Amino acid sequence: MTLADGVWQQIFSFDNYGELLALVRNSLIAGAALGLVGGLAGVFVIMRDLPFAVHGISELSFAGASAALLLEVNIVAGSIVGSLLAAGTIGVLGARARDRNSVIGIIMPFGLGLGVLFLALYKGRAANKFGLLTGQIVAVDTPQMAWLLGTSALVVVALAVMWRPLSFASADPDVAAARGVPVRALSFAFMLVLGLAVALSVQVVGALLVLTLVVTPAAAAARITASPVLLPVLSVVFAVVSIEGGILLALGGSIPISPYVTTISFTIYAVCRLAGGYRTRRWGARRTAPRPA
Repeated sequence: MTLADGVWQQIFSFDNYGELLALVRNSLIAGAALGLVGGLAGVFVIMRDLPFAVHGISELSFAGASAALLLEVNIVAGSIVGSLLAAGTIGVLGARARDRNSVIGIIMPFGLGLGVLFLALYKGRAANKFGLLTGQIVAVDTPQMAWLLGTSALVVVALAVMWRPLSFASADPDVAAARGVPVRALSFAFMLVLGLAVALSVQVVGALLVLTLVVTPAAAAARITASPVLLPVLSVVFAVVSIEGGILLALGGSIPISPYVTTISFTIYAVCRLAGGYRTRRWGARRTAPRPA
């Protein structure tokens, strides 16, 4: 076997794939739920220009999960606590974009440092440490599944309740405030919901690559549509395809799930960007074309 064959075997190996597929039923269900959460939350992340906040929240989510691993308690719960602390801090101290970026820039290294400290103190399996950074959804157990599905349902319900006023406040906060929409309260509430969504996404691709679920699908959808109905639908579809495709491909290889998910997600974005650019150029050519006399 050549070196290239060995590398390919690590990335894609489908020996006994049918038997392995039966072992990831929980993972596929959880992946669909997390795709729904990431796709919906990502719409407002793009509208409110919060990708940097997502990354900042993921660092404290990582710290919370690392602390839970060290204390031998539920890792999802620890991740959620860390995310909510970060989201609440950003929501309170970073009301304006300029202040928000400064707060995030302070929180990120602090959360990452705490996470590294807790992992250094943890003496258990190295795979558990690695999974917090790169994702481990291929091994979702029943208690973790309950946490994931319950929290996903909470996020979806919260987004459904605030969807219309939050869309208004995100599109034009000054006009929304003048119309009596509680813009600041909505902003803080969404930060908490975003914290939950990030904590769940960390379970899929790890703390380092969480943007690929909460940002990339919505950014891809925004490249090809501005429809308030079609945008969230496409965002969810892209997120679910990325997660489920990543799980199915990772099952046939021996490397973590995150490279598969991120590659699928980026490919979708690249295609949407090209399609959106082509449509824009075509529309521009139509408008500038001389009319027949």
